Amino acid sequence: MKQALLLIPKLLICFILLAVLEFNKNTVLGWVLEIAVFAVYLYLSYKVFTGHKFLAGAGLFLGFLALSAAVIFISWPPVKNVPAVSYKNPVKTEVITTKLGDVRGVFNEDQTVEVFTGIPYAKPPVGELRWKEPQDAEPWTGILEADHFAPMGMQPVNLPIYDSLAQVIGYHDYKISLDDNYRAPVSEDSLYLNIWKPAGDVKDLPVLVYIHGGSLQTGQPWYADYSGEGLAKHEGIIVVNIAYRLGVFGFYADEELAAESPNHTTGNYGLLDMIKGLEWVRDNIAYFGGDPGNVTLAGESAGSAAVSALCTSPLAKGLFERVILESSTVASKNPPHSFRLFEEAIQSGNELKARYNAQNVDDLRNIPAEKLANEAYTQHHITVDGYVLERTPYESYKLGLYNEKAILHGYNSDEAGPFVLFSQANMKNYESKIRNYFGDLSNQVLELYPAGTDEEASRYWREIYGAVFFSYPHYCLNRLAAENGIPVYEYLFSKENGRLGPWHSGEEVYLYHNIPYEETDPELENSKIYHYSDVSLSKNMAAYVASYCENGKPQKFGLPTWENNITSEIVMEFGEKIKPVREPSLRLYEILDRLYGWE
Repeated sequence: MKQALLLIPKLLICFILLAVLEFNKNTVLGWVLEIAVFAVYLYLSYKVFTGHKFLAGAGLFLGFLALSAAVIFISWPPVKNVPAVSYKNPVKTEVITTKLGDVRGVFNEDQTVEVFTGIPYAKPPVGELRWKEPQDAEPWTGILEADHFAPMGMQPVNLPIYDSLAQVIGYHDYKISLDDNYRAPVSEDSLYLNIWKPAGDVKDLPVLVYIHGGSLQTGQPWYADYSGEGLAKHEGIIVVNIAYRLGVFGFYADEELAAESPNHTTGNYGLLDMIKGLEWVRDNIAYFGGDPGNVTLAGESAGSAAVSALCTSPLAKGLFERVILESSTVASKNPPHSFRLFEEAIQSGNELKARYNAQNVDDLRNIPAEKLANEAYTQHHITVDGYVLERTPYESYKLGLYNEKAILHGYNSDEAGPFVLFSQANMKNYESKIRNYFGDLSNQVLELYPAGTDEEASRYWREIYGAVFFSYPHYCLNRLAAENGIPVYEYLFSKENGRLGPWHSGEEVYLYHNIPYEETDPELENSKIYHYSDVSLSKNMAAYVASYCENGKPQKFGLPTWENNITSEIVMEFGEKIKPVREPSLRLYEILDRLYGWE
């Protein structure tokens, strides 16, 4: 009986170690070795060391832990490129000839979509090309097998276990698999794009080009929520996802760099990458069946901020017809994130140079990318450089200078959820949080949001935070669009589910038709994440998007009419029902207008 009781904590420790191997994506070898080590440990503890003193047992246990640590090290997940599709031995597509060479992709599992991944659109920005405008990609000989995604842009890398725990705690959809025991690579050599097209011989289809988020610091162009497979399969849209330089590699600014540039630019290399990618689409997408004259540019979070900037960049004129902006814009008078003026960018760049004792840019170019990647948090802002952006987007719109012919944009009802997770408000700090941000206007905010309990303080602070950083900038963009006569359609996503719900980025899996169920799927009966209503909502949201990509109007027969938001007061809510509603934070926006000096 005593030995049985002692077995329970040992089995628990073994379970924890196996969980570490799974969450850290260690290879199958690790599981085999760990089980063997545990079996030997049990044998020795019960057969050899039975009855021995405490120190002997403790020594055996420490030896077991040391061997377990060695197993984790020996079976560390290798780095390899992510496959374009998840099923084994994918069927290859026909060869497509582009201006740079032949390319061949793979079909998705039911062969309704052709996927082409890792297509270069620019030269690798390495060595002397670090912090230079992107150069044209080199032609290749033979057939480019576009069946794996290229490395994501150089960025800080977490241990795989952190990403796994984020899936468990944040997304609630972690799946145990033996097919993902590896780490995706990061590299400065990351200027590649991916294409999803409906299978077969297609022609003149609408094109959606997507820019991923991640605070302009992190991210990759292949995440399942915004995969192009859903729109290509269900809506007949060709989707292109573009990778771009991130963090210090994409947004570092330096006067020496501006001087060596033929265009006297610095600080916006990531935006220049996106423009180069859009030029590749203009020149090549017809080979895949897309219409280069009917391109919609879309992005989420920092990707949306980048799209917002490109709307007023003279370099992007003519490269897209319309835009979709999700949960961020830089069109307000004082953008709350992902944006800075030239003087701020230069000062930040000089401080970085000082931290590395660099005398000049060449010194910085000699620093390994892996080391510089840790500066992502200091260099992840779009810059008014006089070339990519001649002035702030707000100023450009006021002058009637913009590129898009229509705007579809919006935000989620609980944008702030992940951002205040570890800085919750309560009655002890609620007022101070308000006063620290709103200054002389604090009393007006406290009157509008009079918290009386910790629950109210927490909820109100989330609403205020979400408005300041996300929904208010959309309100500003909507007014600028209306002033310029741009058709503008705004949404509010509020659908709850067992996953992210209406948190930041929660709408993407719906908007791009990537919920992993069909409406008739019996597994929905037992799903703790999605319901039939989620699949239906996703289908309808994607139908609006497809209509918008086709002709600039998000209208679909049988669905509620989505009106042009001329007054900036009515948004289309996507929740349990689809219906127009009054913008919920108008009174707070009035205060923010006074705070920022909106004109």
